[in-house]
Amino acid sequence: MFRFAVRRLAEVVVVTLGAVTLVFFVLRTVGDPARLLLAPEASAQDLQRLRTLLGLNEPLAWQYVHFLRDLVTGHLGNSFRSYQPVVSLVLERVPATALLAAATLAIAVPVGLALGVVGGVRPNSVIDQIASVLAVAGRSMPSFWLGIVLIIVFAVHWNWLPPSGYGDVKSVVLPSVTLAMILIASISRLTRAHMIEALATDYVRTARAKGASECRVIVRHGLRNVLIPVVTLMGLQIGRLLGGAIIVETVFAWPGVGNLLVNAILNLDFPVVQATALLVTLAVVLANLGVDMVYALLDPRVRFE
Repeated sequence: MFRFAVRRLAEVVVVTLGAVTLVFFVLRTVGDPARLLLAPEASAQDLQRLRTLLGLNEPLAWQYVHFLRDLVTGHLGNSFRSYQPVVSLVLERVPATALLAAATLAIAVPVGLALGVVGGVRPNSVIDQIASVLAVAGRSMPSFWLGIVLIIVFAVHWNWLPPSGYGDVKSVVLPSVTLAMILIASISRLTRAHMIEALATDYVRTARAKGASECRVIVRHGLRNVLIPVVTLMGLQIGRLLGGAIIVETVFAWPGVGNLLVNAILNLDFPVVQATALLVTLAVVLANLGVDMVYALLDPRVRFE
């Protein structure tokens, strides 16, 4: 286990460095931040002075060397627009995004598992057919479109929930439900398929023949074997969850990391985009590392050495 963890941590460093390096060089091809910061009538001298101040007049190789130095020291520079340290700008948005992600998982995991288990135990039943329709709808609807529809229905017409903002418990309902729909669809269909397969195995028939209750068969012999592919799916869906959060936070004016990233991209705020990309990459790779560790808890047969 220890050697496996060390090896995976080394992979985390390599993947993270590769991702932020790609973001660094792609950003330098999309535009000039100095032109956005200055008025259109600014002189060439003013433009050159601002580029010097922002460190954009140096050769690209030297800019990258400075970026790596800042990455090692933990000081990722200051925002081009607010001149505040980007680390503090990003970290102050993390709680809002973490709350949204936690609320999304709290909705998606139990609902998806419940629909999948019911569909696996009673295939082609009414509940299974309803779950199938919801799964197809959840996979098909873009998150930004679903978010707008939920705002129109629950905030504008019925006035049950706030349309945007960050504050009380009600404000997190619509954005978390919007994000959860995609995860519910994936979890329910995967759970259903593996539950049907698990309940048809010999050890399940043996457990029933020994007089085990149906609830025990479903939970201990069926659901436990389904959890490993579901956990694998969750590791793969973390990146999609964070990517969807970027869109959903913009739709609901949610003051999280995704909203910060969108504004930084529009304003060509290179340091903020780089710091946000670093945070998102770390979240994805560490989440997948955690998934690998959970395998050993779910299945004692898993060995990492």
